[in-house]
Amino acid sequence: MTETVDFPEFDPPNRPHRPDTNWLTKDEMRQARSRLPIVYVDAVPVRVDDVGDVIQVGLLLRVTEGGQINRALVSGRVLFHERIRDALMRHIEKDLGPMALPTIPASPQPFTVAEYFPTPGVTPYFDHRQHAVSLAYVVPVRGDCAPQQDAIELSWLTPEESMHPDVLSEMAGGQDVLLRQALAHVGRLA
Repeated sequence: MTETVDFPEFDPPNRPHRPDTNWLTKDEMRQARSRLPIVYVDAVPVRVDDVGDVIQVGLLLRVTEGGQINRALVSGRVLFHERIRDALMRHIEKDLGPMALPTIPASPQPFTVAEYFPTPGVTPYFDHRQHAVSLAYVVPVRGDCAPQQDAIELSWLTPEESMHPDVLSEMAGGQDVLLRQALAHVGRLA
């Protein structure tokens, strides 16, 4: 992964320079979330066969802040001065492990843009914390994957299994809609 570079001359003039300028404190993040949309990436990890057809979809099992267990896609913020491809790599490695070996496309064009709102019903996507704009990708992975960080399990399901109503009902915030769109994008939604 390409490391991001800190450019102190781009920091706001009254803010002391910190070596971790790409990270916001909890208070700074709360303030930012209350005032502007935050950019995210969503990744649908897939396994493909020899001709590039999607044969499996990777879904994470996570425990939410409220103690609920949900299935989820790989997702996370894009940091200041971070390329989209680097954000995808960072979040895939963070959630699936350093040996996932994702294949990021040469031209990272999202299959859709998901706009999450803190108000339910504005779009199919909901995030009580913020208004977030997420660029969504289908990303083939070739290596060994294992749940990392706050993920407690990684399940590899066939596209048909991933569309089962019981599986979709375990996804929150509209990620079931995003999964349907991803499978339609790769020609695997019947």
